[in-house]
Amino acid sequence: MSEQYSSVLLERAVSEFAKLPGIGRKTALRLVLYLLRQPVDESDAFAAAVSELRHQVRYCRVCHNISDTDTCEICANPRRDASTVCVVETVRDVIALENTGIYRGLYHVLGGVISPMDGTGPADLEIDSLVERVRAGGIEEVIFALSSTMEGDTTNFYLYRKLSPFGVRLSVLSRGLSVGDELQYTDEATLGRSLVNRTPFDGTSR
Repeated sequence: MSEQYSSVLLERAVSEFAKLPGIGRKTALRLVLYLLRQPVDESDAFAAAVSELRHQVRYCRVCHNISDTDTCEICANPRRDASTVCVVETVRDVIALENTGIYRGLYHVLGGVISPMDGTGPADLEIDSLVERVRAGGIEEVIFALSSTMEGDTTNFYLYRKLSPFGVRLSVLSRGLSVGDELQYTDEATLGRSLVNRTPFDGTSR
């Protein structure tokens, strides 16, 4: 039985909130009612933040991280080690690695991993731009920091074959990460150790 609302505006707001991942209609209703209880200026600030995020956010032209400008703060920071590039699946992985406070190199966000089951192939990811970055020179090491899943391993191997001809050092996070773990859910201490203790990647083993 569908819910009955006294307001079309309320129903529409609930329907929009319920489109968010992990948010059911009951939780959506609770969030909408919470917003209605807040001062109007706070609700306006919330709506403005979402609107500005959607219309003004950009993706870094170098690493494809979320940015407010054409080049993100990490890529533009002269104190970062430009000779090392850490390859990750998503922006959330960049945040996770940055929170360790250990890594000082640059990143490259693929936008996912190769997954035939999901219809995601190499052409759907930012792989060509990674190859071009390495081909341009100046990069000495590429770290594969992908999830320890079958899809992550498949992507690692594909990247290994694409980047091996350039003679750069290719490494992978150490096995401090359990098989099947997604990077974004790994605690900072474990993630930091896995990064520091990274091992050479030869295309056949982890």
